[in-house]
Amino acid sequence: MGRDARSITGPSKVEKKKENTMAKLIHSMVRVLDEKRSVEFYKQAFGLEVAERAEFENFTLIYLSNAEGDFELELTVNRGREVPYALGDGYGHLAVSVADVDGEHQRFTEIGLSPGKIIEADYKGQPFAKYFFICDPDGYKIEVLQRGNRFK
Repeated sequence: MGRDARSITGPSKVEKKKENTMAKLIHSMVRVLDEKRSVEFYKQAFGLEVAERAEFENFTLIYLSNAEGDFELELTVNRGREVPYALGDGYGHLAVSVADVDGEHQRFTEIGLSPGKIIEADYKGQPFAKYFFICDPDGYKIEVLQRGNRFK
């Protein structure tokens, strides 16, 4: 015999309970003016599709996702809003990782999405990140990173 029972049956109840008590990031929300324009941008740029759409009296929530993961982007459209949102100085960016940052940069350029220049950053003399930024239709910055190392 000599086999560890947990390797056959999975984690113990204590381990399982411990796993289930951890917080899990599920979505990030941005307010947008034009639902159609924003949904099209995120579909074109990142392959995000509408997972759910919920209309309330004064606003609509649109949840976008793709097969890469469970995390969703929530777009909030407030009815009657015509003035662009002030992003302030607290918002930084969202980030996505891609298998081929050079290829995505070229694709974004070809479809008219105006990506920023590709940057290669080193840390302590070692390659750290290769990325570029793009802005969505409402001005939110999105970092597009080469997948690998800590950027999975």
